[in-house]
Amino acid sequence: MNALELFKQVKAFVFDIDGVMTDNSILLLPDFNIDGKIVMARTMSVRDGYAIQLAVKLGYPVAVISGGKDTGAGKRLHDLGVKHVFMDVKDKVACFQAFINDFGLDPAGVLFMGDDIPDYELMQLVGIKTCPADACNEIKALAAYLSPVKGGAGCVRDVIEKTLKLQNNWPLTTNIQAK
Repeated sequence: MNALELFKQVKAFVFDIDGVMTDNSILLLPDFNIDGKIVMARTMSVRDGYAIQLAVKLGYPVAVISGGKDTGAGKRLHDLGVKHVFMDVKDKVACFQAFINDFGLDPAGVLFMGDDIPDYELMQLVGIKTCPADACNEIKALAAYLSPVKGGAGCVRDVIEKTLKLQNNWPLTTNIQAK
């Protein structure tokens, strides 16, 4: 089955943060600190954000599973309506299993986008394996779909938009009511 056919089977989305929703960079702001810790900043794509909140409004379960601790990214995702944001995760597979069990999801219907070795085991479990253009070679080798877009530059939008369009759910209006 080709990658585009797989998008028609998506029932839920799961994403990593660093390298997928961000460009893998950390901006260190040493002149600013909170409780003695240097403030770090990341950028996230507004287009990714639009697609994420749209998927949530349309009723798709969306989860983010990250080994990172960035509270700013977590807050941004919560603001977009993502209720399942798991940060500082040591065992991504166990977290994923709990998420799909909560929703009664078959892993075959889950689209996952990861970019690096910490995503490798989880990526092996899902039915729709995707990655950004700049993912590591091991992840690229597993992916059924390699987005032409780099992490942090709209790769999340790319896979959500493809999914919604192939499922005839891509609206041309911003007046979407949450399901």
